[in-house]
Amino acid sequence: MSSFTFETRASRVIFGAGCLGQLPSEVDWLEARRAMLVSTPGRSALLTSARALLGDVAVESFDRAVVHVSEHVAREATEAAIRSQADAIVALGGGSAIGVAKAVALATSLPIIAVPTTYGGSEMTPIWGLTRTGQKETGRTPHVQPRVVIYDPDVTLALPARTTACSGLNAMAHCIEALYASDANQITTAVAVEGIRLLSAALPLLAAVPQDRQQRAIALRGAWLAGFALGTVQMALHHKLCHTLGGSFDLPHADTHAVLLPYTAAYNRAAARGAMRKGAIALGVEDAPTELLSLAQTIGAPLSLAEIGMREQNLDRAANMAVEQPYPNPAPVTRDAVRVLLDAAFRGDSTYVTTI
Repeated sequence: MSSFTFETRASRVIFGAGCLGQLPSEVDWLEARRAMLVSTPGRSALLTSARALLGDVAVESFDRAVVHVSEHVAREATEAAIRSQADAIVALGGGSAIGVAKAVALATSLPIIAVPTTYGGSEMTPIWGLTRTGQKETGRTPHVQPRVVIYDPDVTLALPARTTACSGLNAMAHCIEALYASDANQITTAVAVEGIRLLSAALPLLAAVPQDRQQRAIALRGAWLAGFALGTVQMALHHKLCHTLGGSFDLPHADTHAVLLPYTAAYNRAAARGAMRKGAIALGVEDAPTELLSLAQTIGAPLSLAEIGMREQNLDRAANMAVEQPYPNPAPVTRDAVRVLLDAAFRGDSTYVTTI
């Protein structure tokens, strides 16, 4: 009989096509009267829509969110929130916008409404991240978990194919690591399995027909479950490597997840056989790591760290950084083994993944 401790602080979730229109009532549900909108420059149309919906309640717009949330951007956003006397934050976009909103909440305890436009899952977690002096620092606190999440498949219809692929594999990574998490339980496992099933079904179809509204909704449901899993259990080697490569070497976040996932799954294959079997069943195959690589190929995701900007001379430093602090992982995390993994992922050596 297994023993576990399970605690969750679930966000209020609004799901459905067109539900962005409920943004004013959700701001009112929070009893907020002065909202600051946070986005990236590329989300100007969504920002305009949100401002139109909120009218005078939208008292400030901060559209300079960046990936990996640099310390100076977090400071600027926090100053804007304080200056405008905002009493709520509306994050519009992917992990960059939601990450900046979390940085503001970390400093001010303002509540967040998140409107995710990708599949990264940050909207469902109490996890924050800040990049200081070239290193990404992360932590957990309930203050940063969005109080409300509005999942509207319509705002994802224009998501570029590559972003869809990488973001979807990012979500898949949350599910895979949740299966072998040190504090996994029946609930998180069931959620992760269903997330894998939904994402693996939708992503190939979206690669072929990006504006398929039904598949967008299915993928977004999978991302919701993946984010829940991410926020409920501890992540392991995969997420540690992604944070290291992103925060210290400025690699694109979702792309890094997409490249590394088959390799980190293969790293843990033998040490987490039961979890990998559950993943394989959810994927409808015999071997999960091999299928994750095949899926990446099918949907047009990047296949090597070199392709997304990693420099070979930085692999040694990355391996050293990845083992500086202990963290739970099914297979022992050693510097030499991680270095081998990184070398294979850098070159896109599929034999690392497919050799069982």
